[in-house]
Amino acid sequence: MNLGDRVQTKKPHPCGGNEWEIVRTGADYKIKCLTCGRVVMLTPDELKKRVKKLLRSANESTETTS
Repeated sequence: MNLGDRVQTKKPHPCGGNEWEIVRTGADYKIKCLTCGRVVMLTPDELKKRVKKLLRSANESTETTS
């Protein structure tokens, strides 16, 4: 998982959202809830356990430039 990736978690956040964006990588991962904006820090092992699937990779190009 890379910076800017959007992931879906197995269990929803207390706000009801289950989509997160990875905002920091390294020894710990920092992920941001896309529903309420809360930021959570997790170890790589914890993140791998909690993620259900990768929704959108940061290096996927959704817009084309002319």
